[in-house]
Amino acid sequence: KLTTMKMLLSLIALLSAALLSRAAPPTCYSRVLSLSKEITEAFKELQTSKAVDSCVEMLPRLYLDIHNYCVLAKLRDFVAYPRCERVLEVSELKEKARSLYTIMISYCRRDLVFLTDDCNALENPILPPIEPS
Repeated sequence: KLTTMKMLLSLIALLSAALLSRAAPPTCYSRVLSLSKEITEAFKELQTSKAVDSCVEMLPRLYLDIHNYCVLAKLRDFVAYPRCERVLEVSELKEKARSLYTIMISYCRRDLVFLTDDCNALENPILPPIEPS
């Protein structure tokens, strides 16, 4: 019985350690990366939604690459875009974009490395090929 109890305690300790290792707080970089992906996906969904207001079609494109220095200007332009205030999804997206911008220029300023400053790449991104399913 003692051996079984020791094995059970060892298993519990191992599982607890595994759970704690996954519960590590996100780094500034990982937070910026996940938020930029979330915003880009939400923007794509907004554009393809059937219940879209006509103003959504006029919004500036919102493809975000946090390794491109031009992303800061892209975020500023999107947040400052004067139309679509009455569309809740756009207001929420602008709020997320504002948060990402603030995180990038304030909290993560020293942690981020920009690999390019190609503003055209944010307008016409080269997307990976879609794999057949």
